[in-house]
Amino acid sequence: MTHIKSKDTILDTLEPQVRLKQLIDYSNQVEADPRVPPIRLIYLYRYYRSGQEMIRMANVYYKEGSLENAYVLYLKFMTLFLEKIRKHPQFSSVAVNVKAKNQATLREILPRAEKIKQQLLEQYTSDIQQYLAEKKKLENELKRTEEQNKLFDQRTSKSTASGLSGTISIVKVPENLDNIAYPESISHIPPVPPPSTVAVHKGFEVPKIDRTKKPSNIFRYDTNILRPVIVPVQVMTLFQAIAQSNTFKNIETCGVLCGKLEKNELIITHMILPKQKGTSDSCCTTNEEEIFEYQDVHNLITIGWIHTHPTQTAFLSSVDLHTHCPYQLLMPEAIAIVCSPKYNETGIFILTPDYGLKFIANCNQDGFHPHPTDPPLFTEADHVRIENNASVEVLDLRKK
Repeated sequence: MTHIKSKDTILDTLEPQVRLKQLIDYSNQVEADPRVPPIRLIYLYRYYRSGQEMIRMANVYYKEGSLENAYVLYLKFMTLFLEKIRKHPQFSSVAVNVKAKNQATLREILPRAEKIKQQLLEQYTSDIQQYLAEKKKLENELKRTEEQNKLFDQRTSKSTASGLSGTISIVKVPENLDNIAYPESISHIPPVPPPSTVAVHKGFEVPKIDRTKKPSNIFRYDTNILRPVIVPVQVMTLFQAIAQSNTFKNIETCGVLCGKLEKNELIITHMILPKQKGTSDSCCTTNEEEIFEYQDVHNLITIGWIHTHPTQTAFLSSVDLHTHCPYQLLMPEAIAIVCSPKYNETGIFILTPDYGLKFIANCNQDGFHPHPTDPPLFTEADHVRIENNASVEVLDLRKK
């Protein structure tokens, strides 16, 4: 994400048109890599497939009223399929029905994106008006308080010059002390300090402007701030049980983790085991269209994947890193779960966003090959929350 450099004048960065331009600039940061076929990405991903998942997430954001996030995803979709994908050297090979479906989606979201744009401009205009009104009010209070304190200082100075240290008040003491009504909270009254330590209290506190309440001049859709991913504990237990026969044969098993976006949380609700071919250290999926068809019917978003290491510990191998890369390029929160039955380990990993993701995306080597380990290319996913009582639906396409 590109942050706009802050300026001395707050107004320059709070202007509604400036804030809107930040969204548009950020949304334009999407490319159609000419090295990657437009219909098939490594292990399950296709540009057109990714586009449909963008729209699913955008629709959820739109329904929940998260207009900035919805607008960014709609713009990314439009940028990719109205401009970038057409320059891909293999664009002409895309099937007519796939292009037609994409065009229908574009026709649907274009007016919606324009409507959101107007709503955001109204929201940003309201934000700046409210902030400036509050700022002016606090500045007036500050000016008034400073004038009161200045007047107090002048009066105190005159009193000191005449030999008085403060205002003298005469208090009449009741004749019958037994009739005094003491407050119940008398024990909480602080002790009176000795006269030599008594400080003059002006009584006029200078108001403070809360800078955190001003509208943000930086777009909040930051890929370094990951949305929580909710993982039912059943995902791991059921998957290892299903994979047990392969594990005994020293064969890896893999599955795709899908779910929904709800209140800015990604919730895994389905685990799909596609048709696949496994070895002792790898697993390749086949008949990927079956996965996509099921996701379309059930309106599911791909959130990550899961696989076993029958004889090794839980970590991401060089092949695993390349398998996971397209998942995380599409969705920064995407996770890779590795189950190691032999060592009774389970790891939930992501590529390090500040280094590993870019490094693997630019690595052109295939198969098992060495990678540098410092700085680390992957790390444990700390944005994951394991839910003991949540359920998961399992679809085993290997049996069909």
